[in-house]
Amino acid sequence: MLLSNYSYSAGRELVGNIICREKGLTLSNIKVNGIGADVFGLKGNQLFVKKPHNKTAAKWYDVEITAETAQGTLKDTFRIVNDQFIRNKVIAHRGAWKNTGASENSIASLKHAVELGCQGSEFDVHMSSDSELFIHHDPDVNGISIAGTPAARLAQLKLSNGENLPTLQAYIKEGMQQNKTKLILEIKPSELGKQYSIALTHKVLNLIRDMKAEGWTEYISFDYDVCLELKKLDPYARIAYLNGDKSPEELAEDGLYGLDYHLGVLQSKADWISTAHQKNLTVNVWTVNKADDMDWMLEHKVDFITTNEPELLLKKIKGK
Repeated sequence: MLLSNYSYSAGRELVGNIICREKGLTLSNIKVNGIGADVFGLKGNQLFVKKPHNKTAAKWYDVEITAETAQGTLKDTFRIVNDQFIRNKVIAHRGAWKNTGASENSIASLKHAVELGCQGSEFDVHMSSDSELFIHHDPDVNGISIAGTPAARLAQLKLSNGENLPTLQAYIKEGMQQNKTKLILEIKPSELGKQYSIALTHKVLNLIRDMKAEGWTEYISFDYDVCLELKKLDPYARIAYLNGDKSPEELAEDGLYGLDYHLGVLQSKADWISTAHQKNLTVNVWTVNKADDMDWMLEHKVDFITTNEPELLLKKIKGK
């Protein structure tokens, strides 16, 4: 089963719709079981949080749902997050590292992004030769290919701040300790080709599901086929495209969540910002490090700004 949303808030009791992951199968006799039944209820296939639980301080709840189909009974447990996520447009590029002493794409940089109060922390994912997932921007670490090296060897590598090369599992586990900052997961195209990029996509989504991290995680990629594969696997996932060569109309036609383009693309095609909003797409921009560029993006009302200078951008936004 899938949910159309994985969060609730004090002002929004509805969580989302429960749907069957397998096309052509209809869900019936849907039930909330166990402890979750005290907190959540159903209206048809809609999951909602019961009063007064929508005003509690809990960071999240686990809820077990069963449903009948023509092929038998389905059972899934979902983690429903208390939506206290910050909405200030600031996405820390590879975490908050430049002014903190942390290594980029490190767990320390994630912690700093959370401490600063960023809306999101962006990070990059690659797959080892034995299909384990690691966080790093480049396809190699000090000349050692991630795709060509087994996980046991990669796990021994050190970042510049002394931290071990983080696994995706460890990074997500840390990110799920809080419910203020979203995790912006970039799936990197594999240097080994399209087949490996699609395999990486499946591994990523399976891990996010296994960890019940859907409520924290949004996706971006330069590979449009990766975006489409994510959409096929989870039609409600929030997915934005990075490469800048697709119009807002094309992205909307394929049902993506948003565009996430280089600042040069949006400055040369400013009308794409309003067009994207008209198409109910979000607009993110990267990598915006200069004060004048930040001002331009804020004036043009982009939804998110990815930056290596989150401290500067936060100061600007708080001053408005």
